[in-house]
Amino acid sequence: MVHRPMTETIIIVDLEATCCDQGTVPRDEMEIIEIGAVATEIRTGEAISEFQSFVRPVRNPLLTDFCRELTTIRQKDVDAADGYPDVISRFSDWLKQWPGHQFGSWGDYDRRQFEKDSAFHDMDLPFPGKHRNIKREVATELKLRKPMGVAGTLAKLGMKFDGVAHRGIDDARNIAFLYKSVLCA
Repeated sequence: MVHRPMTETIIIVDLEATCCDQGTVPRDEMEIIEIGAVATEIRTGEAISEFQSFVRPVRNPLLTDFCRELTTIRQKDVDAADGYPDVISRFSDWLKQWPGHQFGSWGDYDRRQFEKDSAFHDMDLPFPGKHRNIKREVATELKLRKPMGVAGTLAKLGMKFDGVAHRGIDDARNIAFLYKSVLCA
């Protein structure tokens, strides 16, 4: 394992969670069903490594039609997945390659969802340090009046979303690309 100094790496994370459009999954009971992460060199924006895992939900184990259609995550994907504690253990082991790394995501949702799931499972957060809101940083750099979604920001820059929107790993890759293109340029 290569250990890198604290300021060299940012872990860009995107989560997908249980959800519905009918009110059957309360917002405070949403659970992570996919973690996508890209370890990125802070200065250059170059991707170093990736982590992806589905997570089996316990409070609302059956995905709604809305959730399956939005994320393209299938019921069998989460049924075959490990639970949050085991996935976070593997994720934490992966994170050890970059001691003191920074944590970033598109907005504050991912940070808050980690806080909720970790509290529910009585676990420590996988990210002990400060969170960087890449959405806000990109909007500031581009002088946008209002921050936009990942796809909208890419379109504003004349670029296309690569992959499937609302899939954790694809969203994380696109956020890492925006980080590199806007914040490291």
